[in-house]
Amino acid sequence: MTLTKRDIVDRVLENVRFRRRHKGPQLFLFPELDTVPLSRKRAAQIVDSLFEKIKEGLARGEDVRIFGFGRFQVRFKWPRKGRNPQTGEAIIIGSRRRVSFKAYRKLRDRLNPRDG
Repeated sequence: MTLTKRDIVDRVLENVRFRRRHKGPQLFLFPELDTVPLSRKRAAQIVDSLFEKIKEGLARGEDVRIFGFGRFQVRFKWPRKGRNPQTGEAIIIGSRRRVSFKAYRKLRDRLNPRDG
């Protein structure tokens, strides 16, 4: 199963609540009424802004570290020789930047639990 942006928005909707600024007399008796649920539009804006911040950091060449998850790092690839597979002609593949991901130990341990 693939985790999509819509799935992330749904999880934000389920787990994020805002506290009311003004407390009425009933809120002291029923604290669960003290929160306001997010709208789907607002949850989507939150997820989009998170992804935009990650993209902006990577575009500047900075590492993006997410605690307990991993690190996205921009790496430079030098130009190199290549070959066109259809014609066999030698070509030069230009330099470029690419993103690599390294999972933190917490995530690796969750993916590969140790027995014993």
